[in-house]
Amino acid sequence: MKKTEPFIGWIVLILAVILGGTLLKTDMLFFRLLVGLGFGYTLSRAFTGFAGSVNRAFRTGSAKLMRTMMFMFFITALLTTSFLLKAEDITAYGLWINPINLGLLLGAMLFGFGMSFSSCCATGTMTDLVTGLPRALITLIFFCIGVFVGFPAQKSSLATAAWLTSETGELFSKGVFFPDLFKWDGMGGYIGALLLTALLGSIVVFLSYRFEKKRKAANRYTGVVSEIDQDKHESLEISQYKLLSASTYQRYFVKPWTLKQGAVILSVLFTLLMGVTKAGWGASTPYGLWFGKVLMLFGVSAADLAAFTKMPEAGFTTPFFEHGVSVQNFGIIVGTLIFMLTAGLFSKVFTSELKIHAIEIVLFAIGGLTMGYGTRLANGCNVGALYSPIAAFSLSGWIFLVFMIIGGIIGNQVFKAVLKEK
Repeated sequence: MKKTEPFIGWIVLILAVILGGTLLKTDMLFFRLLVGLGFGYTLSRAFTGFAGSVNRAFRTGSAKLMRTMMFMFFITALLTTSFLLKAEDITAYGLWINPINLGLLLGAMLFGFGMSFSSCCATGTMTDLVTGLPRALITLIFFCIGVFVGFPAQKSSLATAAWLTSETGELFSKGVFFPDLFKWDGMGGYIGALLLTALLGSIVVFLSYRFEKKRKAANRYTGVVSEIDQDKHESLEISQYKLLSASTYQRYFVKPWTLKQGAVILSVLFTLLMGVTKAGWGASTPYGLWFGKVLMLFGVSAADLAAFTKMPEAGFTTPFFEHGVSVQNFGIIVGTLIFMLTAGLFSKVFTSELKIHAIEIVLFAIGGLTMGYGTRLANGCNVGALYSPIAAFSLSGWIFLVFMIIGGIIGNQVFKAVLKEK
């Protein structure tokens, strides 16, 4: 391990905390920065990401990440119950109980299609700016454009209409809230909601094992290098470690976390975010606002941007480091950088994807555009339309999952065919 990288990594961490606590205007912004650091560090150290749930399965046959996501969804929903069960006013929480409509279906498919081209999602773009800069940067630019041009569609009936809803869902975006279906269970419907969440997750887990079995039988299973590396690290006795030694540092700051360890930490971070901000995890809306800010540099007024996008003018005029989710997204980038540096992996990983082909630039651009536009139709990305809704017992999250997988399968097939012809 290069000794300079870990040293720089710790300096970056210290500066992020000191400067964040000093320069950010509110403690809430500082909190979001810290949560973002945690998200970025965890996603990178556990070698996990929402896009990989489909891409890894299609490309390697391993559905382990998909199963881990189901585990994470359930324990997050369980933790979220601690806030919602006895909430005096549930509308105090910004729950993603998204509407079920054609926009959700199309948006999920577009998002799945795009993430197969770019090998990342909204949050993955943030982490990959550190680990795969050219791919992530191209994806991010066009992701921002896709979100921006999709803002008007998000306000249309395509994305706001509701095919079916429930009592509590009516209070939010007219979606379906699972506890409303089990009011008779003696706990406000939350026992039934948790059991239904567990059932749906179990169905996905069952199908994932069937999928793996089929791929292995066809000799089309290769596994994922990072998952194999994670599994081979066995826990060693504490007596084998000295307080100040390379082996101790390796153990606590370099050794990759397992997918389940990452899932548990992400669930805890999500719960903290929910408890403090009264909202779930969102990431993609700021991308469109960032593109609007770029247009303002070329003379486009905030009023014109608001008129086109049907978004509040304040979204374009608020400084970057005064916008909560933007600060959180920035934290994800820095958190990823901190892990890569403190683990001594930055140089190796950063240089691994610097060379890209012209056709890949086109594919990454398409991936960014389709993901960005898809988030507006579906009212969110893999965190805003999948993770946060499922954690909030919204049926929309599970529907997004199904159609995201469909879009991901189609996208991976097209991606494979295009590269094959290259």
